[in-house]
Amino acid sequence: MEFMEKTLEEKEYYKGRVLRFHVDKVELQNGKISTRECIDHPGGCCVAALTEQNELLFVRQYRYPYHEALLELPAGKLEPGEDPFEAIKREQREETGTTGTGYQNMGKLYPSPGYGNEIIYLYACRVASFGADDPDEDEFLQLERIPVKKAVDMVMNNEITDAKTQVLILKTARLLEQGKI
Repeated sequence: MEFMEKTLEEKEYYKGRVLRFHVDKVELQNGKISTRECIDHPGGCCVAALTEQNELLFVRQYRYPYHEALLELPAGKLEPGEDPFEAIKREQREETGTTGTGYQNMGKLYPSPGYGNEIIYLYACRVASFGADDPDEDEFLQLERIPVKKAVDMVMNNEITDAKTQVLILKTARLLEQGKI
């Protein structure tokens, strides 16, 4: 069976600095017509930066859509045309003041495939050096170090609710178990 939908019409409702919202008319594989509400996003990146003591570097920051502060691994939005690997090195430096070594591509994550096309590129590395952070002017971050084992427990106890962070913690823990990072 071939899975596909053919776009027949696209109507843009909003185009902002980060997001674009459109509603498309599509032809389904059975020939019927349906609509799809879509959010376009430029994508993002996230890094699991491990210290020599196997601690992960986290940032705690207020997330307006949820009206609460979340604990997350360092992450950020891709600029148009930006290479995800270069973006994660930039975000890591800005948010934690660290540089990394031995970066490993941990794959990609589709956070909400039912309505959005955002792709988050995941990486893991060892921390090579510490320096001063340089967050964006609208970012207010608190850096935290948490041992990997404790971070896994926090995921399993729903103390870490951010999806990209959950996935990357679990993938990184598995790599550590296998001695691959």
